Amino acid sequence: MAISAKLVKELREKTGAGMMDCKKALQETDGDLDQAVEFLREKGMSKAAKKADRIAAEGSTHIVTEGNTAVMIEVNAETDFVAKNDEFKNLLDVLANHILTHKPATVEEAFEQKINGEETVSEYITSAIAKIGEKLSLRRFEIFESDENSAIGAYIHMGGKIGVLTQLEGTTDEDVAKDVAMHVAAINPDYLSREEVDQEVVDTERERLKQQALEEGKPEHIVEKMVEGRLGKFFEDICLLDQSFVKDPDQTVKKYVESKGASVKSFVRYEVGEGMEKREENFADEVMNQVKK
Repeated sequence: MAISAKLVKELREKTGAGMMDCKKALQETDGDLDQAVEFLREKGMSKAAKKADRIAAEGSTHIVTEGNTAVMIEVNAETDFVAKNDEFKNLLDVLANHILTHKPATVEEAFEQKINGEETVSEYITSAIAKIGEKLSLRRFEIFESDENSAIGAYIHMGGKIGVLTQLEGTTDEDVAKDVAMHVAAINPDYLSREEVDQEVVDTERERLKQQALEEGKPEHIVEKMVEGRLGKFFEDICLLDQSFVKDPDQTVKKYVESKGASVKSFVRYEVGEGMEKREENFADEVMNQVKK
C-alpha cells in the first residue's frame, strides 16, 4: 500500500527512527501505526543484540539536582564522538531525571521501571542504540539526599569524563561542598578517612615500608618510628580528609571543612570507563575499517 509522508512523519516523531526505517516499518505493517512502532522496537532490539559484544568504555557522567536530591550517572558508549552528540546528551538527561524521580535501588531495578508509561528503561536504552548506532549502557548511578543541616556538592570535569558528588554535614553552603567535590575530582582519594581503610591494606603497607627501611640499612630500633611516619604519608595519599586541600595546600581538607563548621559525610567519584576494557583501535584504523566494508 502507498504510505503517506504525513504518516511517516508521525511515526518519526513518535519513535525518533530514521525516515527510511519508518517508511519500511509502515509498509511491513500495512500502515498500522501501533504495529509499526512495535516493528521498530523489535528491530532496535535486534540491532542492540548484534552490538552486545562490543566494547563500550567511553561515554559520560551526568549530574541532575532537584531540591535536596542529586543523582549522578555514568552511561557508556563505544566512542567519544557519540558521547558528544545531542541524542546521547538527551539520553543522559532523561535517564538521570528518571532515576532522580523514581529512586531505584540498583541498575537492575531501574531497567525494569517504566520510563515513559509505555516502555521500560531497558527498552528505552535499546531504542536509543538503534537510533545512535552504538552499544550504550547505563553502568551505575548514585543518589544523594541532603537535609536542613547538610549540603551536596556537584562537579563535572572534562565535559563529563569525571563526575563527583560530595555531602557535607553542619553546613548548607553548596559552594563549600563543591570545593570539596573539585578537590576529589583532581586528587582522586580512595577513602574518606583512615578509619575506612581495611586493616589488611594498612598491615600490607606497613610491612612493605618496614622492609624498605631495612633494605636502606636503617637501624632496627628506629625502623618502627620511620614506618609510622611514612605510613602517615600513605594515608595522605589515599584518604580525603588527610590530603592537602587543592585550593589551599597549607591546610588539609578536614581543616578546611572544619573552618566552615562542617564535616564531610561522604563522596563518590566516577571516571568514565575506569576498570573497563578499552578499545584498542584508533580513529584512523576505525575509518579504514569502515572504508573496507
